[in-house]
Amino acid sequence: MAFRFASAETTILALEQAEILFDGIFSDPKLSHPEGVAVGPDGWVWAGNQDGDVCRISPDGRHIERVATTGGFALGLAFDGARALFICDLKHAAVFRLDLSTRTLSRFTQPGIAIPNFPLVDAARGRLFVSDSYASGATGPGIWAYDLKTGDGGLWFDGALNFANGLAMRDGDDAIFVCETFAPAITRIPILPDGSAGAPEAFARNLPGLPDGIAFDAAGNLVVGCYEPSRLLRLSPDGSDCKVLIEDASAHLFCHPTNIAFAGDLLYTANLGRWHISQVAMDIGAPPLWRASA
Repeated sequence: MAFRFASAETTILALEQAEILFDGIFSDPKLSHPEGVAVGPDGWVWAGNQDGDVCRISPDGRHIERVATTGGFALGLAFDGARALFICDLKHAAVFRLDLSTRTLSRFTQPGIAIPNFPLVDAARGRLFVSDSYASGATGPGIWAYDLKTGDGGLWFDGALNFANGLAMRDGDDAIFVCETFAPAITRIPILPDGSAGAPEAFARNLPGLPDGIAFDAAGNLVVGCYEPSRLLRLSPDGSDCKVLIEDASAHLFCHPTNIAFAGDLLYTANLGRWHISQVAMDIGAPPLWRASA
């Protein structure tokens, strides 16, 4: 598949459209090397850190609170409405469930996943999909699926993926989109009528960066957080056109961005290379942000 790429000099958004929402280098708790980010039902921005702390940050970026901790290394996050937050943990090779009403944290998955990287809630089917990165430098399965209520489940897609990472679903499309970080590619896996996985399809290949986290915008474009270089991409709804959305050549404002999350016209990115959450004004006509410096 051929792409029409934009150079860094012709990014869709100027760097001034982004700012640091919260810098956690000296905060308590520190926001050390956050990979996961999600917008909660409370409107706060939730993130994890290298110590397994699950934190929430106020929308104005003034406050941070440690809600729970796995004691491991928190990766992707996903909310099940106002009921629960699911957290992938690298150290424990498990997914944890945080009850939002009681703030009780418990292990949700049994042993089996090698590297649970990102959770995706499929509320319509009552399932949690989880990408398994398997191993660095080796391809392997795959994507797991669990019942949201009981935790029962197993390997859903057993095909070989090249470091399965971020997951996303698009309204009206019965499919899972998955990042293959070291391919570098985005693969679409149909969900068949019986709930099983269909044959994988190439959605985007030869991306100009290592894709980590993905999310669809309101127009159906797929926004991709690239771990390297420090940029976000935007893929057209059919995957045929790829442009650089925004980039930071200095790797300060964006520093190895990983997972991303939308809240209206704002996009939040975790930055695994540093200690902060970035905020992007996605409205091209919006005034520059630059409320905080790197």
